[in-house]
Amino acid sequence: MKIEVRFNEEGALRNQRFAFTDRFTLVTELLQNARRAGAQHIIVDHDADSGVLRVGDDGHGVEDFQKLLSFHESGWDEGTVVQEHPFGIGFTKCLYAATHIVVSSGTRRVEIDTAAALQREGFEVETVAQAIDGTLIELRGVQIADLPQRMELLCEGFPVDVVFNGKRLERRFAEDQLPFMPSPIGAVHVAGNRSGKAARNNLVFLQGFCVKRPLYYSAGEINVVHLDPRQFMARLPDRDTLIDADEQLRRVEAQVKQAWRTVLEVARTQLGAAAFVDTYFDAMKQWGHLDLLNDMDVLPAALFERIVGYPIQAAYGQRDYVEPLEVAPSRQDIEEGRVTIVSLGWPGGDNVGHWMLAKHKQWLTAEAHILDPGHWLRPHVRYIEDQDAQIEVQSETARATLEGRWVWPLVIVCQSVRIRVGDHAVVIVDEGVCHDGDILVPAGETTGEPVRQLSDFVDSNDRFRDDEMDADRDALADLIRRLRSIDPVDTLTSLLDELHLGKYPLLHGKQFEVTVGMGGQPGCSVALVASAAQVTAGGSHAER
Repeated sequence: MKIEVRFNEEGALRNQRFAFTDRFTLVTELLQNARRAGAQHIIVDHDADSGVLRVGDDGHGVEDFQKLLSFHESGWDEGTVVQEHPFGIGFTKCLYAATHIVVSSGTRRVEIDTAAALQREGFEVETVAQAIDGTLIELRGVQIADLPQRMELLCEGFPVDVVFNGKRLERRFAEDQLPFMPSPIGAVHVAGNRSGKAARNNLVFLQGFCVKRPLYYSAGEINVVHLDPRQFMARLPDRDTLIDADEQLRRVEAQVKQAWRTVLEVARTQLGAAAFVDTYFDAMKQWGHLDLLNDMDVLPAALFERIVGYPIQAAYGQRDYVEPLEVAPSRQDIEEGRVTIVSLGWPGGDNVGHWMLAKHKQWLTAEAHILDPGHWLRPHVRYIEDQDAQIEVQSETARATLEGRWVWPLVIVCQSVRIRVGDHAVVIVDEGVCHDGDILVPAGETTGEPVRQLSDFVDSNDRFRDDEMDADRDALADLIRRLRSIDPVDTLTSLLDELHLGKYPLLHGKQFEVTVGMGGQPGCSVALVASAAQVTAGGSHAER
């Protein structure tokens, strides 16, 4: 018994209507045919109420009308076949999308009843007295909703002028609308090639229609690539995705990277070193060309940060404790040791001592790891986290456990905290330091802020628990006050300082007698003793 390939023509005709997944493919196929026919201008009119779609072009017209109804026979000349690999199924979409078709080209015209055509009936091609230039296709009974809203998007990379319902379309990503450079895979436009504001995403077109579109992008902030149709093919039937897309898009990515290399090499010869680095550092970083900095003395200021605040575990990258430099340090200052550069990860449980040392030493932090391994700065960066931080309490006065909502650390009150990393040491008296889960509180710390160095207050659902953070910060500040309550005058003075009583004019110059009760909420009595200007007879008295 032998078997062989057989073709069920009736089944193929019946099922072809389900091959196209996008209703707009009807329009793109007609536009594609007009372009291949050499059209310079295409006019599309659509009346949704009557269901009529007309597509007219000024191309060389239809030479063989039979090709309109021939499946998988392109009818194009050999040059077009070699250049674009047409599949010969584009016009057949019309048979399933319309009830009636009229095609006019030159002095010939044919009317096609689509239901009859799918039953293999024939249609006479007529000769008309009034010739037309190019081709006009009229489709009746077309149901294609939202076409006015989609035409601009469908044609945004199309190489031929298109007028839709009387309005010329912008075609903002077409090859004649942007500056492109030739490449081995086609034409490439890199966004930000003059400003240095490099885009990471690519918008990719094949034969004028998009085959790769990012979810989010802005018109002026995306790279545009028009692929060489001799090298790339799109998947049938809608042709909106490349065949072997993952492999082909890697080729696109590599070519955009190379295009950026060309842009950078040219810009480097045209700009001074400082202007080049300032303008194009971000582009070099995004597209992997940081080796261009290796033989330049100038450094990008964006590489460095100065520690200007209290280092904390910041939720969602809210790093208010650092700020970028406006001007990068000079190579001479770095190499001669006048400026110290360190590399630090974000503050956490193991490196807060390193951060506090760097802050009090006024060292600069740098993301030196992003530089090319051959860059001259790399040997001058100190990776202080490679050494353990030795953190010591000096002159401890009290300790207790903070019973917070979110954290329960041991709090140690002292005169100062000493931090040593290698040969470098500092003594800190004005800010708390977290160490091994404890909070060390030197003499000048009153704010309760060290709880934020201990935890980022982000829960398992990735929510920032700001209420718990505020409560624990207040609780630590209160605990510090209580642990320092050795002298009653000092304790009361510390409490009154936080009330900013000088803001109340009524209290200016007054003298009071305060009696404090016992317990957590003891209440107290306050008696007005005298004014600074005069002694008040009898005085006033209040209790709470």
